[in-house]
Amino acid sequence: SSGVSSRPFTMSNSTSATDNEKKKSKGNRLPCSPSRVLHIRQIPSGVTGAEIVSLGLPFGKVTNLLMLRGKAMYWLQAFLEMASIDAAVSMVNYYTPATPHLHNQPVYIQYSNYKELRTDNQHNQARPQAALQGVNAVQHGNVGITSALAAEGAVLPSHGSVLRIVVENVFYPITLDMLYQIFSKFGFVLKIVMFHKNNQFQALLQYADATNAYYAKMSLDGHSVYTGCCTLHIDFSKLTNLTVKYNNDKSRDFTRVDLPFGDGQRTIETSLSTPFATQNTVFPSYTGPPGFAPAVGFPQGAALGPLAVTTSAAPGHVTIPGIPGNSVLLVSNLNPEAITPYGLFILFGVYGDVHRVKIMFKKRGIALVQMADATQAQLAINYLNGQRLYGRVMHATLSKYQTIQLPREGQEDKGLTKDYSNSPLHRFKNPCSKNFQNIFPPSATLHLSNIPPSVTVDDLKNLFTSKGSTVKGFKFFQKDCKMALIQLGSVEEAVHALIELHNHDFGENQHLRVSFSKSTI
Repeated sequence: SSGVSSRPFTMSNSTSATDNEKKKSKGNRLPCSPSRVLHIRQIPSGVTGAEIVSLGLPFGKVTNLLMLRGKAMYWLQAFLEMASIDAAVSMVNYYTPATPHLHNQPVYIQYSNYKELRTDNQHNQARPQAALQGVNAVQHGNVGITSALAAEGAVLPSHGSVLRIVVENVFYPITLDMLYQIFSKFGFVLKIVMFHKNNQFQALLQYADATNAYYAKMSLDGHSVYTGCCTLHIDFSKLTNLTVKYNNDKSRDFTRVDLPFGDGQRTIETSLSTPFATQNTVFPSYTGPPGFAPAVGFPQGAALGPLAVTTSAAPGHVTIPGIPGNSVLLVSNLNPEAITPYGLFILFGVYGDVHRVKIMFKKRGIALVQMADATQAQLAINYLNGQRLYGRVMHATLSKYQTIQLPREGQEDKGLTKDYSNSPLHRFKNPCSKNFQNIFPPSATLHLSNIPPSVTVDDLKNLFTSKGSTVKGFKFFQKDCKMALIQLGSVEEAVHALIELHNHDFGENQHLRVSFSKSTI
């Protein structure tokens, strides 16, 4: 039924909107026609008015809210009035295939038969109305009026305007522009700084106002940018202000167009640096990095649409298959005395399936690496560009070539071009592989698996030491002695060890599996 639940609930008789809904819900009826008033049901205990209002914020102004109390003091349902029918339609269209969650429970949204809400004399609606007034204060730009939200218990004064964002399972690239677009739905984003810390992708994001930061955290925390990966974990930062020195792909101050790019040669284009030209401006028709499918909820030409967040449990997901495009990488500043096609195959294979590798015949410090698709190529760039390898800082970027040509028969090559397209060592052949969920930046701690029962701690320590590593720590997993963590002297040592010892043969067809870990010992 598209009406209200037939469970009894208590409320004042002065709101005819809900009286009508209650009567009609006793029998089945056809779905309601679009209305500014939306009915939200199956709301779990403890959900605040501010949280309910936050469901509507990305779609437009919320003009009224009515919460209905059921048995055992639970809030069972609510009515949310949007400023326009268009906003209500957008909200229903978005949440129908991607069910929203409040307090980890699904809630369901549909049109109400009533065309407006009247809550003038509702004595039990003080808190929901206070939350609504707080939202309206923010929507009208009066950032000083937050006492109404405080009465609701929604915003604590100690919460600042800077959010710390940790992104887990970064299988698809997360760019600064993507973060800006996602978070600008909740208010003016002033500054963003991205970095890696504790082997995790992190960002600091500063809003113009703490209330905007609160709503962004409340709405986005725990959601995924893409289906099943790139999950956002959001906390309030202890910082009160971000200092940004450069406007580039890692940091941006949207209030300063004069900042250098970082090498003193160029600055960010003005069109990408002045989001305050009009209210709620986002990058026009942003479609993600070149060669990538748009994030879920961001179709091309619809940058002002709903938020690009879904949860892995919600239906109606958009999955992202291998994306055609340029999958060939140009890798430079390699050590010509140490680098081999196999070494590049193993290292880049941590971030995708490597099909071919070619080290340049006349310039041994330059190589081409062909990944399975453009997504994996971009992922490898994100994690390996700037990484030290055999004493040099490696540079990785997209190549102008679309494929690596194998040498013709009789052509001199000296084994510098290799085809690995059918290699059994590909980590991502199986689309259900757990490897998709365990992609981390290069780190000093390595995850070892497929360890035979006969192999001891000393055996493994000696194995890594024999390859030039300094072993700082080691521990087997308590629940599975086939897996262990080993901490080496540096990230570069770990990179070398992974290249040397991934697929190490212990005998009797038992091969060691090595990958980077997010943990430390």
